[in-house]
Amino acid sequence: MRKLQFLSAILFSSLSGFALAKDLNGTWQNIDDKTGSPKALLEIRKMPNGSYNAKVTKITPRAGYTPRETCANCPAPYTNKPILGLDVLTGLKETKEGNYDHGKILDPLTGKIYSTKAKLSPNGNRLTLRGYVGVSALGRSQTWIRQD
Repeated sequence: MRKLQFLSAILFSSLSGFALAKDLNGTWQNIDDKTGSPKALLEIRKMPNGSYNAKVTKITPRAGYTPRETCANCPAPYTNKPILGLDVLTGLKETKEGNYDHGKILDPLTGKIYSTKAKLSPNGNRLTLRGYVGVSALGRSQTWIRQD
């Protein structure tokens, strides 16, 4: 009886850990792909249609850099909106386990919007996003690290 309870507990804990790894909801640290330094904290949340959006919740101060407060060069509906609280990632949908596609990501510093796909690490703590125009081979990748 105890062996059965023990095995059930191990199975349940491994399955619950697996379920948590698939979920993108939570706070993530955006890492600059050029410098390796933290840029911002973002909150990813699942939308009613099953896609994921992410908004900026904190801009991380960096030496020699004064962060912009508004999205000045951004297209409508982002024009002159405060970057803090701005949805910079929209429409990201899971295509297969741990892989996401069909998203759009806004670079609030340049005002450009890129197509986005992403891959979640097996342990669920790193999200690698690829922003691109046209084909993903011509894009840039960025890593987000789970904070919660």
